[in-house]
Amino acid sequence: MKLVAFDWQGSARLGELDGDGETIHRFDLPPEAVSDAGVAALIGADPPPVAGTVALADVTLRAPISRPRRNVFCVGKNYHEHAHEFAKSGFDSSAAKGAVPTAPIVFSKVPECVIPPGDAVKIDAGVSTAIDYEAELAVIIGREGRNIRPEEAMSHVWGYTIVNDVTARDLQGKHSQWLIGKSQDTFCPMGPCAVTADQIDLSDTLVRCWVNGELRQDSNTGLLIFDVPTIIAAISNGVTLRPGDVIATGTPAGVGIGFDPPRYLTPGDKVKIEIGGIGVLEHPVEAA
Repeated sequence: MKLVAFDWQGSARLGELDGDGETIHRFDLPPEAVSDAGVAALIGADPPPVAGTVALADVTLRAPISRPRRNVFCVGKNYHEHAHEFAKSGFDSSAAKGAVPTAPIVFSKVPECVIPPGDAVKIDAGVSTAIDYEAELAVIIGREGRNIRPEEAMSHVWGYTIVNDVTARDLQGKHSQWLIGKSQDTFCPMGPCAVTADQIDLSDTLVRCWVNGELRQDSNTGLLIFDVPTIIAAISNGVTLRPGDVIATGTPAGVGIGFDPPRYLTPGDKVKIEIGGIGVLEHPVEAA
C-alpha cells in the first residue's frame, strides 16, 4: 500500500493513494488519531474502513509521521563513495578511524525538525550558511524489539518513506558531533507518502536528488555499506525499537560538501528527491 497523511476540510486525515496517483481512499479514522502519528496510526491495527474518496489535488499533504514519538535515528557514511567524500571534507569527526566505518555510525534528529512535503527548509544566516542536502530512504518500524538479530530484522519493518537529512556542515564540524547541525528547525522534510514493506526491493531501489533541476545524487540502496537488517540489529543492541520509530539509512555521494568548492543550499533553491517505489519529495529553500 501507498499511504498519505493529509489535511482535508480542516482536519488531519489518512488514506491510501490509488494506483492512478490522483485519488485518495480516505480512511474512517478520527483526526486526533492521525494528527501526530500519521501512518503510524495503522501499525498493529486492523485496516480501517474507507469513508470515501478525495482528489489528491484537493488536500494538503502532511509528513507521513508528522511528529515522531522520539528522535529520528540516522546512519552516517553508509555509502562507500559518500564515506570517502565526507572523510575528505574536513567536517568528519570520525575520519581518524578511516573513511569507511566498520560499524554503523548512528546519530539522531529531534522530532520537531520534521516538515511536510512542499514546506520550505529555512536557512538562518545568523546560525549557519553551510546547509547541505542528503537524500535518504527511511525505515518505519512496525514491531517492538530489542537485541534484534539481523536475520529477524525485516519482520520488524512496517514500511518506508523519504527524508532529506538536511545538515548545517559548519555546526557539525564545530561541535564534533551531529545532533545540533542535523536538528535545526525544518531540517527533516519527510514524504510525500509511506509505503508498506512489500513495496520496496532493498537490493535494487533508486535514490536520486536534484537541486534546481541538476542531478546531484544518483545511487541505489543495493550499495549500502550496512544493509537495513544490520542497521536495525545495531540500533536495537540494548535499545528497544518501538512501532513508529523512523530510521534514515544514509545518503549516497553527491552532497554539497563533496564538491570543490562546496555547493551548499541557498535561499531560492529547489530540492527534489526521488526514491523508487515511493515517489518524489520536493521542497523549496528560503531565508528564515
